[in-house]
Amino acid sequence: MSISTRRGDGGETELMFGRRVAKNHPRVIAGGAVDELNAALGLVRAADTEHYLREFIAEVQEDLVVLMGELATLPEDFARYEAGGFERFCVGRVDKLDARGASVEGQGVTFKGWVFPGAASDPLAAHLDYTRTVCRRAEREAVMLGDDISEAILAYLNRLSDVLWLTARQREQDA
Repeated sequence: MSISTRRGDGGETELMFGRRVAKNHPRVIAGGAVDELNAALGLVRAADTEHYLREFIAEVQEDLVVLMGELATLPEDFARYEAGGFERFCVGRVDKLDARGASVEGQGVTFKGWVFPGAASDPLAAHLDYTRTVCRRAEREAVMLGDDISEAILAYLNRLSDVLWLTARQREQDA
C-alpha cells in the first residue's frame, strides 16, 4: 500500500474506524501537535550521544503513540477502540512523570529568573527546551477538544512539559 493515497487532496483525512474529517478538525490538529512533539523528542534522542536520557525518551515516545491513537478516535468510537484491543490513556502514565520530576528535583536542580535556551552551549539542553515548547503547544491544542479528551492526556502533556523543563535545567547543571 502506498503512503500516497490521494484521499487527502481535498482537505480531509481519516481518523480511526474510517471516520473522515477535515484536516483542520481539532482532533487532527491536536494529533499533529503530538506527532511533532514525538519528532522533537527524536531530536533529543539523537542529540543524546552520552545516553543521558535515551531510555526515558523512548518510554515517553511509546506513551505518545498510545496518546495519538486515542486522539485519532472520536468519542463515539471509544467502545470500538477498546474492543479492538487498543489501550486507553491512563493516569498511571502521569504517575511515571510525577516520579521522574520528583527525582530530578531531588537531585538539587536549581534555577533563577528566566531561562535562555542554548545559553549553556549544551545542544541536548537546548533540544529539551525546544521540545518543551512543542509539548506546551500540543497541550494547548488538546485542551481545545474540551470534554472530548481524557483528563489523563491533559495531565500527561502538562507534566511532560514540566519534566522536560526540569531535565533541561539538570542537563545544564551537569554539563
